Amino acid sequence: MFTDSHCHLSFPELTEQLPAILQAMQEAQVDRALCICTTLEEFDAVHALARDHHQLWATVGVHPDNEGVQEPTLDDLLAGAARKKVVGIGETGLDYYRLNGRSVAEMEWQRERFRVHIRAARQTGLPLVIHTRSASDDTLAILREEGGFAGGASGPVSQGVFHCFTETAEVARAALDLGFYISFSGILTFRNAADLREVARFVPIDRILIETDSPYLAPVPHRGKTNNPSYVPHVARQIAEIKGLEVEAVAETTSRNFEQLFDRAV
Repeated sequence: MFTDSHCHLSFPELTEQLPAILQAMQEAQVDRALCICTTLEEFDAVHALARDHHQLWATVGVHPDNEGVQEPTLDDLLAGAARKKVVGIGETGLDYYRLNGRSVAEMEWQRERFRVHIRAARQTGLPLVIHTRSASDDTLAILREEGGFAGGASGPVSQGVFHCFTETAEVARAALDLGFYISFSGILTFRNAADLREVARFVPIDRILIETDSPYLAPVPHRGKTNNPSYVPHVARQIAEIKGLEVEAVAETTSRNFEQLFDRAV
């Protein structure tokens, strides 16, 4: 019934308990989860999860905040995207939260890495999984500069998702105008996330995905624990409360949204 659109089951704290997590997913009616790649070094492990388990899928990409790792070329991303059960490019984007004494101008390596991912997405037709933190203006500007990201009169073109969304309604509106989906995580359930709940109220339900970003950001009532995809129904319940919908309707709509965006995962 539910789909976790963003998790990191290749991370050691989750891989070690994978059989129990898959069982918990089944019991929670979480039918599908997308395993997100953050380095090329881990891609084989991410892909193996998708290859070996019918309910798991994979992406290929290098997280913007990862330094000292293999830098992705266009050919690297295209080769990864050609594998079975790889359904997206990323996670990619920009992260200026930890500059470590550097200026934004000195983060050009991040911006170039982002551009490589966008080019791979355009060439393969696969959606982008966007991470943006303290960098929404540049993230949106680069998406516009690279072209091809715009909605037409017949409706928006689905180009990807802004994952674990924590930005303003204005950023959400800009992302929606470019044809992107918005994904909400367990942060939406936190007591201090009233502003984010207002953003979720603003985003149309047919453009929302749900995620855990596990092992991080476990939702209430599991906050502080190691997160896993079986907890994603708590995000759906929060959205149902915000929207005045039944949780089953949120589960159905967000899963359908996932299928429309990541159409290889159908």
